[in-house]
Amino acid sequence: MDKIMLFKKELYIGGIIILSCLASFALGRLSVADITEGGTRVCFQDMSSVLDVNAQDSATTTDQNVPNDGQVVASKSGTKYHFPWCSGAKTISDANKITFASIEEARTKGYLPAANCKGLK
Repeated sequence: MDKIMLFKKELYIGGIIILSCLASFALGRLSVADITEGGTRVCFQDMSSVLDVNAQDSATTTDQNVPNDGQVVASKSGTKYHFPWCSGAKTISDANKITFASIEEARTKGYLPAANCKGLK
């Protein structure tokens, strides 16, 4: 009889461990679901509105909110354009950097969007 009680106790503890693992996994999946399935994306069409917003609240500005002199930048020797805050744009030397006022201008000059710069199409 004592072995049966011990087995039931081990089975109960094992069940609790399995259920807590499944619950943890499910909560982890739920926390990522909003990001990968239609999370919020902010896109700016007119850069003057971005500059106005940043001028009003300069204490909270970051590299990603304020463009340099234009909307996109590219390398003279490259074929891709980037937002000024993307990692690819930060690696372009100032002597080799071209600034475009719009994405359309960069495309008409023959440049393509950088794949590693989120938000470019």
